[in-house]
Amino acid sequence: MRPDEYVEAVLELVERIPPGRVMSYGAVADALTERSGRASARLVGSIMARHGGGVPWHRVVNAAGRLPPGHEREARARLRAEGTPLRGDGVDMRASWSPEEGM
Repeated sequence: MRPDEYVEAVLELVERIPPGRVMSYGAVADALTERSGRASARLVGSIMARHGGGVPWHRVVNAAGRLPPGHEREARARLRAEGTPLRGDGVDMRASWSPEEGM
């Protein structure tokens, strides 16, 4: 998979995350590993920072449920509006979603 194809695959997967659910950067990377040969949460984070404005970026958090750095206030408001369970300063990771679950 070429780098531009990987960017598209990440954005397409993030687009599929249902309202009220989240995925970690690592879970996004893991879900695409077989197709892409890549398994980097950092690369997913970089893609989201550069290209994620047109997808529900607020639904991608770190493995501990922390919200996207520098965008915590807006992410929290969007997640709250969707009914995503929050815990402390982040997301309750029981709201995690996997592509195998479907929509």
